[in-house]
Amino acid sequence: MLVTGKEILEDAHKNNYAVGAFNVNNMEIVQAIIEAAEETNSPVILQASQGGLKYAGIEYIAALGKVAARNAKVPVALHLDHGTDFDQVMLCIRHGFTSVMIDGSRFEFEENVAITKKVVEVAHAVGVSVEAELGKIGGTEDNVTVDEREATFTDPEEAKKFVEETNVDSLAIAVGTAHGLYKGEPKLDFDRIKEIKEITNIPLVLHGSSGVPDESIKKAVSLGINKINIDTDLRVAFTNAIKDFLEKNPDNIDPRKILGPAREAMKEAVVEKMKLFGSAGRA
Repeated sequence: MLVTGKEILEDAHKNNYAVGAFNVNNMEIVQAIIEAAEETNSPVILQASQGGLKYAGIEYIAALGKVAARNAKVPVALHLDHGTDFDQVMLCIRHGFTSVMIDGSRFEFEENVAITKKVVEVAHAVGVSVEAELGKIGGTEDNVTVDEREATFTDPEEAKKFVEETNVDSLAIAVGTAHGLYKGEPKLDFDRIKEIKEITNIPLVLHGSSGVPDESIKKAVSLGINKINIDTDLRVAFTNAIKDFLEKNPDNIDPRKILGPAREAMKEAVVEKMKLFGSAGRA
């Protein structure tokens, strides 16, 4: 069933678990995520990044997401990840997205508040939930890049003021993760997560979570993280499965037989994440 991000995350917030938000680019990825969600009886968020929308087209992504959600036995939200401007957010809402992210983290605080507030007013009027970002998360998410030297942690007092002024539904915070592959082990600021959760009392989002140790994820969830974004781990599972299949079957030219094992590998990766986040059995 297709639901809003707010419906999914409010329960996670209330019951102290996290829901995975997995980036989708094609049919096999969508199928893998939905199959994993049904197998674990987990709510799930399908999300499209700038790169995903550019690659597949918003019409295809929206159609895939809505068909998958309509046929799914678990709650599914269709989410825009890292929306960079008002027009793009409105386009996704028009195409049936039930949740959107407006990423104004590159702006100064007041400008971030202003654009987020504008999106919230319109999105809430048509029943769509909104995620925003405060602080700058390092690394690259498709065409959104933040240099490590420019990455800044989220200030708890600013977070409180931001949430009060924008009425946003969930907040992505910068606490030590980064987009893409890590060169070393990421060190999360758990005290900061705890303080921001206590001072804002809304669902918190962790971006750049692929590659973060399981114990760190569990601790972050226990302290108030309710949405966890995963992309790189699925790419790795997808690519490794294809490489393995073609190495064993170099003469095969059937896309279905090549992509089938990749879909299964992604499903297994998603199942593991859902169990780790605590969303299994929560649908």
